[in-house]
Amino acid sequence: MRTVARRLAEAIGTGFYSGYFPIAPGTVGSAVGVAIYVVLLRLRVLSPSGLAGWLVLATVVLAAGWASARHLERRFGHDDKHIVVDEIWGMLVAIAFLPATAGYVVGGFLLFRFFDIVKPFPARRAERIGQGLGVMLDDGIAGVYANLVLHLAKVLLR
Repeated sequence: MRTVARRLAEAIGTGFYSGYFPIAPGTVGSAVGVAIYVVLLRLRVLSPSGLAGWLVLATVVLAAGWASARHLERRFGHDDKHIVVDEIWGMLVAIAFLPATAGYVVGGFLLFRFFDIVKPFPARRAERIGQGLGVMLDDGIAGVYANLVLHLAKVLLR
């Protein structure tokens, strides 16, 4: 892999190097996901209910994450702690299509971290898939679980 491509894969896969944080790099990577969300909202590139924006964002982050995770797995090993692009993607999935409030973002963050650690079915099974895809899928599944809980809470608290 060329040097520029290698550096780009490392920057993306490590969540702009947040994966090198010495304590809880997955949690720090999730916080990077929140920061990306806030920036995209402020720039009006993304809206909380905009289907097209979320689909494009999810697709781009999944594709870039999969490619970079695949590269970094060869360097670090399967689902190494330095690879946090999956946390960024999972965090974005967790807060997709929800109101852009601090409560939903914090709730999404906490629920996503919980489900990412617990890995309910089929997340643990998906994690075993190689070539970078499993790295991304298990966090996407954790994000879906968090998102469903938040949507359920939204309906019940109306």
